[in-house]
Amino acid sequence: MADPNSERAELARRMLELLDLTRLEDDADDGPVRALCRRAAAFDPAPAAVCVYPHFIEAARAELDRCDPGGRIRVATVVNFPAGHADPAATSEETEAAVALGADEIDVVFPWRALLEGDEEVGRELVERCRTAAAGRPVKVILETGELIDAKRIRLASEIALAGGADFLKTSTGKTATGATPEAAEVMLETIRVRQRDAGLKVSGGVRTFDDAAGYVRLAARIMGAGWVEPDHFRIGASSLADDLLAVLGDSGNGSRS
Repeated sequence: MADPNSERAELARRMLELLDLTRLEDDADDGPVRALCRRAAAFDPAPAAVCVYPHFIEAARAELDRCDPGGRIRVATVVNFPAGHADPAATSEETEAAVALGADEIDVVFPWRALLEGDEEVGRELVERCRTAAAGRPVKVILETGELIDAKRIRLASEIALAGGADFLKTSTGKTATGATPEAAEVMLETIRVRQRDAGLKVSGGVRTFDDAAGYVRLAARIMGAGWVEPDHFRIGASSLADDLLAVLGDSGNGSRS
């Protein structure tokens, strides 16, 4: 019989690799972001990315170049964040600027308010222009599913984002009352599966515990297949989740390098 504790530890290690370790706070200086990068570099296995505001990209890039010389960890940033304005030109400019600063991945907020008002075209255009500006870097489109509320709207937003070329669909900015939910994630996964697009899912917004994250991993594996749940297709955006994963592993020494 399999040891359930060993199974939990193995899943916790696997989820460390899926993390976009996130700091989107109004810090006065780059010290906390540099500390986040050092912490990420100490994880074994390393997280997929750190996600920071655009004005901290250069600090994150410099710190990771120093403490993660193998380049395991990517620098992700956010644009059109958190409001999700219906302004494709401004979002494209933000994206170009982020790429110039050294961003490896772009998390862009979908213009969900415009969709609620009946405008389906601006979302597709915004995603298309962001993807062009990203120049081949992965673009994760934040749908803000807690504001879209029902499955029909979440599915429609997912379809529009995928039509615009989204590399990932993402649940939430984490800045609204409702973040990720299993119900929204299921709709997004089913939409990816039905459209047969080589796109991924990022769950974010309130994913704080091993059990929270494990539920999403199992959901993705059920719908897309266990082999699909890897960093090129599945991410978990979180700040405090890493602490719980390390606790499951027993202590920080089991999930970090000395």
